[in-house]
Amino acid sequence: MRVVYVAGPYRGLDAWEVERNIRRAETVALELWRMGAAPVCPHTSSRFFDGALPDDTFLRGDLALLERCDGVVLVKGWQQSEGTIAEIRHAQKIGKPVFKWPGSNIVRRWLLERWLSGASGSSAAGATMAAGQ
Repeated sequence: MRVVYVAGPYRGLDAWEVERNIRRAETVALELWRMGAAPVCPHTSSRFFDGALPDDTFLRGDLALLERCDGVVLVKGWQQSEGTIAEIRHAQKIGKPVFKWPGSNIVRRWLLERWLSGASGSSAAGATMAAGQ
């Protein structure tokens, strides 16, 4: 089973916009579960921690989680998120495939690739690299 990092905007102009961003990420994470992946959705692990620690602490922790994942899926609105752009750059630097959502057919093929080939580990085959687009 591939482990997939869900990346997308977290912050917003108000609490409701933050909550909508979290719910959007949760929706993608649930769909990834249904597709046979194990998603890591950092939006949900720190949802009530705003102000408890500096933002950089959470970003460093998120990058550590990303490193342990096989790939990254981008949630709608990622282009406006500085944190997500930093996550994309980090993923590309360490050779993780990055997929835009929606793009479920591409993601589904990538998830099935391991099962069909019998191989383990991550592969960038078929990945849509999103940074700079």
